[in-house]
Amino acid sequence: MSNDPRPEKSIPPTDLEHTPPPGGPTLGAKLAAEGFGTFLLVFGLIGTALFASHFADAERVFAPGIVYIAASFAVGLAVIMGAYAFGPISGGHFNPAVTLGLAAAGRFPWRGTLAYIGAQIVGGLVATTVLVLIGLFGPAGWLPAAQDSGFASNGWDALSPGGFGMPAAIIIEIVLTGLFLLVILGVTHPTRSTTFAGLAIGLSLTLIHLVSIPVDNTSVNPARSLATAVYGGGEALAQLWVFLVFPVVGAVLAGFAYRALFDSEVGGS
Repeated sequence: MSNDPRPEKSIPPTDLEHTPPPGGPTLGAKLAAEGFGTFLLVFGLIGTALFASHFADAERVFAPGIVYIAASFAVGLAVIMGAYAFGPISGGHFNPAVTLGLAAAGRFPWRGTLAYIGAQIVGGLVATTVLVLIGLFGPAGWLPAAQDSGFASNGWDALSPGGFGMPAAIIIEIVLTGLFLLVILGVTHPTRSTTFAGLAIGLSLTLIHLVSIPVDNTSVNPARSLATAVYGGGEALAQLWVFLVFPVVGAVLAGFAYRALFDSEVGGS
């Protein structure tokens, strides 16, 4: 303590102390991030599926196994990249089912869901359109063959890689999308999150694709399903409704369930 009898002079606050903390990203930035992230996911997954199928067929190797594994890891890598690149801006949903599931869990405002879903749909459609443009300059017959085979669209019966029926597609979309939401909600929890959230989410999506590609080509994401169905022909469009509805059902159920089961806390004294 100073022995100086003179009163201490108060130090005026700096300009920095008067400056309000910066706000978060604008809505436009968030929507752009969702669009780019969904583009990355769809382009990585569908591009790998289509190009790997053509290469495997051309080399006369066992195409299904190679394509399943390649596509599964491609979508996981795309989500990891998107989560770390765009997640800090928008939250990194890249999926209408995820957006609605987070809203059901109380992690995202319902009023913001339509804008996010619109951005995700646009991002997915741009991705498959770019793939079509690339295909226009591909080997002779590549693009018609890709479209005749469904353009990696989701489906059952004839459109199922393993010949599974519609009930199988409905069940697996509800279950796997619900589990995906539970993982997302767990690793991004406000007080129990992990710095490896993006890695966990990407690897969980890889596992989901390894399980379900043989059943219905794996949706768990309505934006991805719509983006491929528009180039996959009439049968893909006729079956699209399952992949718009049931991933959302699984995600919303998981959101409500997580909120009820895991977000309740012991009251303080």
